[in-house]
This record gives sequence, C-alpha cells and structure tokens, in this order.
Amino acid sequence: MFRTALRNVFAHKARLLMTVLAVMLGVAFVSGTLVFTNTLSDALQNSSAKGFDQVDVAVAAQPQDDVGDKMGRTPELTEALREKSAEVPGAESAVGVVTGFTALADKNGKLVGGGFESQGGNYWGDKDPRYPIAEGSAPHGANQVAIDARTAERTGYKVGDTVRLSVDGPVLTPRISGIFTTDDGNVAAGGSLALFDTATAQKLFGKTGTYDEIDVKAAAGTSQTALETALKAALPKGKVYTVTGQELADDQAKAISSSMSGLKQGLLVFAGIALFVGTFIIANTFTMLVAQRTRELALLRAVGASRRQVTRSVLIEAFAVGLVAGATGLVAGIGIGAALRSLMNTLGATVPDGPLVVSPGTVATSLVVGVVITMLAAWLPGRRAAKIPPVAAMSNVHAKATTKSLVLRNTLGALFSGVGIALVLYATTLGGSDGQAPMGLGAALLVLGVFILTPLLSRPLIAAASPVLRIFGVSGKLARQNSVRNPRRTAATASALMIGLTLITGMTVMAGSLQKSIDKMAASAIRADYVVSMANGHDLSPDVEKKLASVDGVTAVSPLRNGPALIDDTGEYLTGVTSAIGGMTDLKVDDGTFRVGGRQAVVDETTAESHGWKAGSGFTASFEDGGKERFTVAGVYEGNDLITGILLDSSVLTPHLDDPGDMQVMVKTSGGASDTAKDRLEKALGSNPAIKVQSKKDLSNEIAKMFTLMLNMLYGLLAMAVIVAVLGVINTLAMSVFERSPEIGMLRAIGLDRRSVKRMVRLESLLISLFGGVLGIGLGVFFGWAAGELIGAKMATYELVLPWGRMAVFLLLASAVGVLAALWPARRASRLNMLTAIKAE
Repeated sequence: MFRTALRNVFAHKARLLMTVLAVMLGVAFVSGTLVFTNTLSDALQNSSAKGFDQVDVAVAAQPQDDVGDKMGRTPELTEALREKSAEVPGAESAVGVVTGFTALADKNGKLVGGGFESQGGNYWGDKDPRYPIAEGSAPHGANQVAIDARTAERTGYKVGDTVRLSVDGPVLTPRISGIFTTDDGNVAAGGSLALFDTATAQKLFGKTGTYDEIDVKAAAGTSQTALETALKAALPKGKVYTVTGQELADDQAKAISSSMSGLKQGLLVFAGIALFVGTFIIANTFTMLVAQRTRELALLRAVGASRRQVTRSVLIEAFAVGLVAGATGLVAGIGIGAALRSLMNTLGATVPDGPLVVSPGTVATSLVVGVVITMLAAWLPGRRAAKIPPVAAMSNVHAKATTKSLVLRNTLGALFSGVGIALVLYATTLGGSDGQAPMGLGAALLVLGVFILTPLLSRPLIAAASPVLRIFGVSGKLARQNSVRNPRRTAATASALMIGLTLITGMTVMAGSLQKSIDKMAASAIRADYVVSMANGHDLSPDVEKKLASVDGVTAVSPLRNGPALIDDTGEYLTGVTSAIGGMTDLKVDDGTFRVGGRQAVVDETTAESHGWKAGSGFTASFEDGGKERFTVAGVYEGNDLITGILLDSSVLTPHLDDPGDMQVMVKTSGGASDTAKDRLEKALGSNPAIKVQSKKDLSNEIAKMFTLMLNMLYGLLAMAVIVAVLGVINTLAMSVFERSPEIGMLRAIGLDRRSVKRMVRLESLLISLFGGVLGIGLGVFFGWAAGELIGAKMATYELVLPWGRMAVFLLLASAVGVLAALWPARRASRLNMLTAIKAE
C-alpha cells in the first residue's frame, strides 16, 4: 500500500501542484513570520546590549510615595552624588546623564521623526564613550550641537550646518559641531538624537546641576555585582537605587521579546487564516482524487486491502504532499523574512544590522505545520473512500450523497449558525470588553455554520443568477448546472474566498465607521478653529497663550492647564481654563450649566459618578503647594476622548502650581480655519518644530491615521488568504475539467465550439467566486455592525457607515478572481481532443 500511495503521488503530480502551492503559501507565511520576528528581536537585543557596554551600574533617584501630600516628589541626583559615585572603590568613572525632548527640524522646517522619538541629551566632556564621533568634534557651549549619523543621512545635514530645534521654549539655531554613531533604540526606530554639552543640556532641560541618571564604569577586575554592592553602601539609602548594566540589558531584552511576541502572534493569526483557507483546497483536492480513483480503490478492497489500509494510503499521499509543501514553504519563508526586513528599512523603520536568524524551531515548525495540516485535511476524504463497498464503487452508485447525510449536514449547519447569531447578538447587549469573548465565539460558530450550509445555500443563490446567464445561451445554462452539480465541491471552493472577504469587509466597515465617528466627535466637541499642543504630548509654556492672543485675527484663546490635586484622598488632575472655553467647546451638559469662573467648576459624568457629585455639589481640592480651595459643581457634561475631567478657572489653579504648563491652547479666529490663519499662528510661535497647530480636521486625521495604517497592513496580510482562495478555484476547475472530459468531448462532438467551452468554464468560475463573495461581504457587514455595537458602548459618537463603494470593489475583486482563475482550466477544456475525451474513463 505504501508503494501504491507513492505511485499515486507521482501519477497525479499536476493535480497535486495547486495543493502543494496552497500549503506552501501558508507555511511560507508561518516560517517568514518566525524568521522575521526572530531576526528583528535578535538584532534589537544585540543593539540594545551594545548600548549598555559603557554602563556597569546605573544610579537613579528613588521615587517617593510616602510624603505628606501624596504627590511623590523625586530626590535629585546632584554633582556631589556623581563625584561620590566616582570615588567608590572599584569605580573607574561616573558619567552624569541628562535627557529630554528635543524637536529637531529638517531643512524644510518639518519635525524629524515622531514627537516621542525626538530626544536630546548631554555629551560628556570631549570624548564620550557612549557616542563615538564619526565627523567633527564634541559640542561646546550653547551654540553647538551634535546629531546622530542616521538623522544626518536622512536630513542631509553636515558638520558646520545650522539647525532649527526646540526643547521647551523658543526655537534655537545652534551649529552642528559633530556627527556621532549610536545604538539608541529610538534612533533605530526612526527618531533623532541631539546632544549638547552637559551644562547646556542641564539648562535646556531644566535640570541645572542635576542628572537623570549616573552611569558608573567599573575598574578593571571589578565585577558589576561588586561595584553595585559598594555603591549601595556608599550612597544615601532610600534616596537612590542601583541596577547593573547586565540587568538593564536583560530587562531591555525581555521588553523587546515581549513586543516581538505581540507582533509574532498577530502575523501568525493571519498565517493561520491562510492555512485554514488552504484546508478547503486540500480537502477538495483529495475528495476529487478519491472520486476519480474509486474503481482503483474498489479493486484494492476486492483483492484484500482493508479499510484502514485504504485510509492509510490516502494519508501517505497527504504526508508526501505536506512534506514537499513544508520544505518549499520554509525556503520561501526565509525569503519573505529577508524581504520584510528590507521593506522596513525602505519605509524608514530602520532595523539594526544582524544576520538572518533561521532557528531549528522554525525549521521544525514549518515541516510539522505542512505535514499536519495536509494530513488533517485529507483524513476525511480518505475515511470516506475506505467506507465505499467494493461492488458499489465498481458500479459508481456511491457518487451521490445520501439524503440522511444531507439532512444531518443541514441540521448541524443551522444549529451552529443559530447559536452563533444568538451569541453575537447577545454580545452586542453587553458592550465593552465583556462582550468580546461571546462575540468571538459566536463569530466562529456562525462562520462554521455558514460553511456547513453552503451546499444548501448554493442552489438558490446561483439560481438567482439564471436570468443573467441566459444571455450567454447554452454556455450560461451549462455553467449554472455545473456549479450546482456537486454542491459540496462548490461550497468548499467558495468558502475559501468567503472567509477572506468576511474579514476584509468587516474591518472596512469598522474603519469607515470609526473615521466618521472621530470626525463627528471633533466637530461636535470643539468649536475652536485650532488646537495648539506640543509634538511629544508635554506641556506648553504659558507664554504660548499670550503670543497666540496677540496674533491678528485671533478673537479668543483658552488654555487647558493641568495641575494635580487631592480630592477625597483621591489623586485627580484638574484642568484650568478661561471663561472663553464655553465658546470653544460644544459639550453636552446633562445636569446644571456649563459655567467656569471663580470657584465654579464643571465635571465630566464619569468623574462625577465616581465621587457621587451632581450640579450644586461641593468639593475641596488640596494642591501640591499645601493650599486648599473649595469649589462648587456648576454642571456635569458628557466627556469624550478630546475633553474630559474637572474644568475650573485657570486663575484659581495657577497660583498653586510650581511649574505651570498648558496641555493645549484652543484658538478661535475671526475668519475660521484657513491656511493663512494657520500660517500666522505658526509664525507667531517662531515656526517651532516642537509645537503642533491643528485644525479640527487635522485632529481627526491624526487619530484616524493609525486606523488607516492598520487597515492597509491587514489588507496586505489577508491578501495571502485571497491568493490561496484563487489557487483553490483554479484547482477545483482544473480537476473538474479532467473529471468531465468525456462530457466536454461529447459537447464538442455535437457542435459546441471552443469559444463556448471556454465561456462555460469561465462562467462557472465566476459563479463560484461571486457566490463566495456575496456570502463573505454579507457576513463581513454583520460582524462589522456587531463589533461597532461594542465600540459604540464606549464611544458616544459611533455611527455605522456602510462603505458601498468598497463593497462594490470587493465584489469586482471576487469577479476578477473568478475570471483569472478560469484562464488555464478554460483553455485546457477548449483544447481537449474530442475522440480522446469521449474515450476517457
């Protein structure tokens, strides 16, 4: 039986090719994901470890959480503490580290990198071992700066050039004294790093005479552990803590591994989808192969082969196919991993240099996945083949499914679908995270139920296309009859495409609805024409409000000034605003009035509920300077993602703040939002790269950008599942043509020309693809609506939007799949020799 199985594999190489390709694509996705994430993780970990080469022990301030005001002031790391660290036995040197946000503009005045990735720091002395100078020299004085080599390459800056940058105030224009190399992770991720001399950095970052961290280098022969022990004994207890460089590197490696784990799991989910779609093709292929070899299998049974041997022979064929697919998929996956790394570099997300990592686990996983998936998908066709009685097989009476099996299948499908729909609908009533688990289970059951019911659904849905098919005459009629001749085969082929389009449509519905909701939220919550904020999310200087108020055309400004306070022994952040805030926002007030001034405040409904407040309630706030103020709740409003919390008069809040700063400044102009008005505001702020001036549209676009990016990535990942589905349609049609060779030969003999035969096969392919497309889009809309109900529980402005244009594109995509998939099978059918085809068994 083993030799028989292997001979069958070699005898049906062409028919098994599509199955090998389908499994290979799924395995390539899996192995490519593993190679890419392992390579990226290894490169980042090695790069991170290099970054700690100059740190044997790091000394940092111990945050305090037991002071009377409960606001956790942190002790300072002074120069005296650094000198004391350097004098500890076993210490070779101690470097003071100062870091902070530094917005660097390119030659066009645009911010380099994202806000959080634009960093600044200090260069220690004339030769800092952390940052080797590649060109020029170390920075000295307030008018010099050094930048990293990657930023210099991206922006075109050279030593001697003047750059525009901002820390937390006016724009500075220092000269580039040097360009250095670094393994800093932010720089590798596309950010920038600007270094000043230590005194300048301390002044710019508001840390005169102090440091954020002290990095101590061990003397020769002293271990990191011994140095740490000596530092702990010498430094003030309870004020600082120490950590070795190895511990820092290990913690960083764990963080990198954790972040890679999320990426890996996300990519493997889509690989799993592609493999799941591939199982339909494998099952279809082996079902058709078994059907074509029924007499051969019956003869084996007649000469003594047992049912188990017949099943085993089919599984041996599947094993051989899976092994070949796994091996080729592994090779393709290695190429995919290398391509993904190159793609990231091309897109600007720089990946540190390092070898391509192909671990033994990746090799084993690829081979096991290829073999197991193929054998599991082939098991049911093999079992069916073994159950066929030899006599029945020889007379071909086994071909049609029994009424009992069809009733059982339809009953199971209806049961799964009903339970799935019920669970999804139940989940929509829960809202938020509570509904995620039942919705996921319900969605899986519904997809499974629809798949089981597709043979039943195929007849009425394909019959609905009859009026259109009549246009194509005999070819159209034959295509419809062929599509419903074997409903199970049609269902399995269409289901592969259905799953891919279900996911794509569902995500498109959600993304479109979220975009609409975000636009609606920005429009309804804010009346201001512009919102001004820092690029990194830090506070603006109070001077910004004054500068904006003096700009021509500005009619009103209101800062959103944050300050910590204790209310009922609970830490809260209060937001100071001016009386102009009423004209800047359009928040819905549920209780009382929206009035801010004096000792009156307005509170969002979540905060009010947590404290048991309503309009007219009073509360006392204890500030960080020890002062207290009594406030009255004038109104309770509905908060959103843009404005929330306790709003009160900034003139009351500001005197209690040690270092006032504005989270945002809202601006109203006489002529509304325009390019001219925006340009005036930016120029008033010195065209500062650290400050963003955004209209309501800019705000909604910024929030929606991540959804759009994620959606495009998911489209690309799900394209793999669609490609596998195309292979399934090609495979099914090719084998169907082979199976119907005598019939096609007879049709040709009685006058059907080659063009009509081609048209018949193409229309059949089109029907199957559109059937899968309609089911997929229908399910996708349902799941998109259901998921939106969960989002709507937390997002008051959420509104379902059906992207009719994109759904039409998806149907066209399904049609294109059908037309392209039919090219080779249709050509093959039209070129069959009539006499040879009629004689074929």
